[in-house]
Amino acid sequence: MTRMFLDTNIFLYAIGGDGPYRESCRQVLDAVGKGALDGVTSSEVLQEILYVRSRRINMKDATTAARSAAEMVADVLPITAGDMLDACDLLNSHPNLGVRDALHVAVMRNSRIGLLVSVDRDFDALKILKRLDPEDALSLLPKDK
Repeated sequence: MTRMFLDTNIFLYAIGGDGPYRESCRQVLDAVGKGALDGVTSSEVLQEILYVRSRRINMKDATTAARSAAEMVADVLPITAGDMLDACDLLNSHPNLGVRDALHVAVMRNSRIGLLVSVDRDFDALKILKRLDPEDALSLLPKDK
């Protein structure tokens, strides 16, 4: 099974209001929670979930969402000083990349993860990873016989 990094937006769309990605993000997280997809994330993604949900809803919702995300993935990768420095290099070479996105890419690269599940098409400009929309990630599920 191929390891894939889950971007913040997968979690936020899954728990947010109605939208075009809500159901496919929920299905991805359900498959990850059941072990059918090998999904990992980072402590930075958990921080983003905590921040966004505390601003949009309240702290109780935020802490519940961050804990749930941490519990459902196969691994929560740490952010190291090396990741931060690599993110700086990425930002210098890809000035249109967001700071948090650069950090996600650095963590992925340093963890040897080449697949990213995200609705954010900005990642498509990077040749060092392959971005999958949630629907594309679901196509990696084993087929029932």
